[in-house]
Amino acid sequence: MTAPVAQHGEGPVWWPDGRLRWVDMLAGDVLSLEADGRVERHHVGDVVAALRPRIGGGAVTGVERGFALCDPDGSVRTLEPVWGDPGVRMNEGACAPDGSFWCGSMAYDAGPGRGALYRLAPDLSVTRELTDVTISNGLDWHPDGTTAYYVDTPTGRIDLFDWSPDDGLTRRRTFAEIAPADGTPDGLTVDGEGGVWVALWGGSAVRRYAPDGRLDEVVTVAARQVTACALGGPGGDELFVTTSREGLAPDDDPLAGCVFHATVGVRGQAVRRFAG
Repeated sequence: MTAPVAQHGEGPVWWPDGRLRWVDMLAGDVLSLEADGRVERHHVGDVVAALRPRIGGGAVTGVERGFALCDPDGSVRTLEPVWGDPGVRMNEGACAPDGSFWCGSMAYDAGPGRGALYRLAPDLSVTRELTDVTISNGLDWHPDGTTAYYVDTPTGRIDLFDWSPDDGLTRRRTFAEIAPADGTPDGLTVDGEGGVWVALWGGSAVRRYAPDGRLDEVVTVAARQVTACALGGPGGDELFVTTSREGLAPDDDPLAGCVFHATVGVRGQAVRRFAG
């Protein structure tokens, strides 16, 4: 576990170089956990919502109103904004099996239906894939690449889509529902067996759902506002969990903002990389 190093920690990723990276979203910083336990920061912009490695090195990120490319030398190239409304920002994303990067948006005031889900293609063109979204959140693909799992937080659900490079996301249906008393679904990751791990904001936990949608594991977290999770570590079987201090008083929930970790019984998938 780290110290409380982020105000709004999000989007952990086990990087190909053997480090954990995640974001302090509203500070606009990418954080990296070094082998000696130090946490390093790299500023990207006003907001950095999510990141994934690029095949050629560096990273692709979701920034406040679109996307940016981070080169291996640390330089940042922000692409043209995808929208102009200053009341809407990016929130969470992931890479698809075809090497595209997907990131979803939400209104700062969480206004219903103001968000969307966008796809950044390797040629840097952008398409809007889902509309009428409120808080676009967790997204990941099954290891076989034919299905995707997605959270629009206020629905209280994890949804399942068929997916192909040609057709995108189709045939949306419910995979799992979370009772309001247990928290609301936030970021998620899919392990190498097709199990879905979801962070529960307000629920102090990460849940694993088996491929058939059954709840089969709960990892308790010593902070309430659990934002996202990733599998990694040297054996691929460590669960890393980000948390948030957003909206909390200084003396409330003292471990909020930490990254927690636990060893679990399954391995994660290799992180997918952006092909652009």
